[in-house]
Amino acid sequence: MSYFRWRPYVSVAQRRAKAGREMQKLRKKGMNIEPVEIEGRTIARTFWGEAWCNHLEQFSDYANRLPRGRTYVRNGSVCHLAISKGKTQAIVSGSELYNVAIDITPLPSRKWKSIRDRCAGQIGSMLELLQGRLSKGVMEVVTDQGEGLFPLPKEIKLSCDCPDWAVMCKHVAAVLYAVGARLDRKPELLFLLRNVDHEELITAELDMKSATAGKGKRRRLDSGDLSHVFGVEIEDAPRPRNGTGSTARKVGRKTADAAPGRRATPTRVTGRKKSPVKATRTATSRGNPGRAGKAAKATAARSATASKKRPFTPTATAVVRLRKRFEMNRSQFATVLGVSPPAVASWENKSGKLNLQQRTVEALNRAADLTKAQAWARLK
Repeated sequence: MSYFRWRPYVSVAQRRAKAGREMQKLRKKGMNIEPVEIEGRTIARTFWGEAWCNHLEQFSDYANRLPRGRTYVRNGSVCHLAISKGKTQAIVSGSELYNVAIDITPLPSRKWKSIRDRCAGQIGSMLELLQGRLSKGVMEVVTDQGEGLFPLPKEIKLSCDCPDWAVMCKHVAAVLYAVGARLDRKPELLFLLRNVDHEELITAELDMKSATAGKGKRRRLDSGDLSHVFGVEIEDAPRPRNGTGSTARKVGRKTADAAPGRRATPTRVTGRKKSPVKATRTATSRGNPGRAGKAAKATAARSATASKKRPFTPTATAVVRLRKRFEMNRSQFATVLGVSPPAVASWENKSGKLNLQQRTVEALNRAADLTKAQAWARLK
């Protein structure tokens, strides 16, 4: 007589249907359910997702147990996965619904500082970082098995309420793979898990000694280069207001001083002659006051028409108003303008008129003329 029995087989379709009903109940209670869905057999397709899975499979303690969870995550058994600071909580569908918790130790400050120092100046923008478009040197730094971003086995604490005696049961293994799949879409969650700010890799200070090295005069980085390195808009230097102004201004003042009673005329030679037709019209208008009045009215009408379409004034408030008119977040609005999201955030956090580069002002002017539908069309 046998004292133990295998549980009756339940098909994947039956388990998923049952799990779907349970998830619907949790939604009605206000819980935000985030299922993990895999297309095909490939679990992770991008740099960050593949790097996560490859890192875990490198450890012998995990390599023999992780394959048990591949089938589970591929057939949609991970019904819910929530990643927060240093913690992953999940619900996995098996014979029953099981709760899985994975705690990850924060990245030590010493190790994070080392990563930032070694990556400083090598990551062009936030987009490059999150899309994994990194140089070979940076990839070697962040994926280093001992000193990189990914956690070591001793920094991972696993928990599942299923009856399996193994610490890493198939439900836990499925969740570990599911984390890799989630990093495909939201790679910034890896930095959240390790309790570090990924923006620090972009804003890390450059080695100013190497930036100014050289014999003789000190070298300076061009503002365009800085914009590319940091992924933010670098403001142009304001124009001088006093005696160090442009040559044209100095010439104008000299002319005014030489002839106080006469109107100052800039000494600029353009090589263009006055149009004879325009000169005739001017002479005629001087001799005929009525025609001059009509000409003045026509000019005023043209000015009024031109004033209806005023150029976009780049202020923090105007940028926020334009973005909200399109009903976009900062990342989407930055894509329309062709700049980085940190640049948009920097503009909106300032006050008054923004001192931007000419190409950025032109991009804002073009965006201001778009309708909401036209703006969204640029994202496709």
